[in-house]
Amino acid sequence: MKILVTGTTGYIGKRLIPFLLDLNYELVCCVRDLNRIPEQFQNNPAISFVEVDFLEYNEEIKIPQDIDVAYYLMHSMSSSDDFQELEITCAENFKKYVKDTAIQQTIYLSGIVNQDALSKHLNSRKQVEDSLAQGNYALTTLRAGIIVGSGSASFEIIRDLVEKLPVMVTPRWLNTKTQPIAIRDVLAYLSKAAGKEELYNKNYDIYGPDVLTYKQMLLIFAEVRGLKRFIFTLPVMTPRLSSYWLYFVTSTSYKLAVSLVDSMKIEIIARKNNLGELLGVQPISYKEAVKKAFTKIEDDSIISSWKDSTVSSHFRGKLSDYINVPEYGCLEDRKEREITDEEAVLNRIWALGGETGWYYGNFLWKTRGFLDKIFGGTGLRRGRTHVTKLQAGDALDFWRVLLADKEEKRLLLYAEMKLPGEAWLEFKVGNGKLCQRAVFRPKGLAGRLYWYSVLPFHYFVFNGLIDNLAGNNKKNSQ
Repeated sequence: MKILVTGTTGYIGKRLIPFLLDLNYELVCCVRDLNRIPEQFQNNPAISFVEVDFLEYNEEIKIPQDIDVAYYLMHSMSSSDDFQELEITCAENFKKYVKDTAIQQTIYLSGIVNQDALSKHLNSRKQVEDSLAQGNYALTTLRAGIIVGSGSASFEIIRDLVEKLPVMVTPRWLNTKTQPIAIRDVLAYLSKAAGKEELYNKNYDIYGPDVLTYKQMLLIFAEVRGLKRFIFTLPVMTPRLSSYWLYFVTSTSYKLAVSLVDSMKIEIIARKNNLGELLGVQPISYKEAVKKAFTKIEDDSIISSWKDSTVSSHFRGKLSDYINVPEYGCLEDRKEREITDEEAVLNRIWALGGETGWYYGNFLWKTRGFLDKIFGGTGLRRGRTHVTKLQAGDALDFWRVLLADKEEKRLLLYAEMKLPGEAWLEFKVGNGKLCQRAVFRPKGLAGRLYWYSVLPFHYFVFNGLIDNLAGNNKKNSQ
């Protein structure tokens, strides 16, 4: 069976593909940017790639005619103000791309939409489902609520709240009931649904065995982590205050926080069905799902994270739009150091950010991240998905990885912090030298004033950074 996968680089897509490969399916994976093909899928003979942006239909792009099944895994999670319109555009263009193929089934992962009043996010999911149902194939819709797994948005937000706040004064929507499901069960349902004719033109809620309030989810999470937490709910807390609360305490973006708060006011309880019996899936409890997620975290084997999605930032366009660092009209800080052990230097570069920090002046980096958060930026709280691995498209604190090539011995980062301009940070190793280059393309007078105002900090931070990367300092300055 030949399967088309959309959302290849997303949280679900990255995890579903190995399941499909294990079932010996031939895959055609859609990516918006060929530079973002996940490293683990490159050069796999069972996978071919098509570069396609579903927001803009291009009749010259052809989907292989012999596909049998497609997975529709694209969601915006309100990455822009007009996300509902964009999601419909993607669905309409998807139908255009597959209309001349032999496709028999499309499987869509949606949200549970059993309430009369829906949030904008859930309403958008339902509208996409209605649009996809008009295609030249049988539609199978699997509707999930909160997905629990290492790297999922809901998991990371709960983790931030529980691990950072011994006492929480929370909005009353924490008493809203929901029915979470483990990521492993979502993937089992998705992978086993392919080609099942009894599921054609039907929709099913997929869910775990526990109906819990968000407050109960936090407390169970704390129990698994061996933490004592106290939670008090207020009778009134406006959606705006609730969104700011999530935004400043957790690693979520503000727009995502608004979307989540809007959805969390709606009860998400599944309709009972026999899908588990049909597909041989026995969902695990919420508590067990949290335990399994931390097993992945402790083994440093997180396959995907919501933070690597552009939803977590203000990044737009393709990586290739930014990968050529401009030369003209730019301000630059370039430094070089002689090195003796290139491999050790590369390993230090590849461990930048996250828990490792920035080797010098971490307090200044954290201060810059805090200020960025205050002004609506990403801040440093996203961290990184892996401790030592980097690949193009990854989030790295308030940077986006444009290129990470150990063979070429080059790492290129693009700033996603709030700036009056654009910034790149590049590291190159070769010929016994480490080259570190910070490039800033200012936007107007404000951009130039910003650059010169931070020059004194750059002197200490960038000198300390390259010295520690080169191994010239035995002790990192905090």
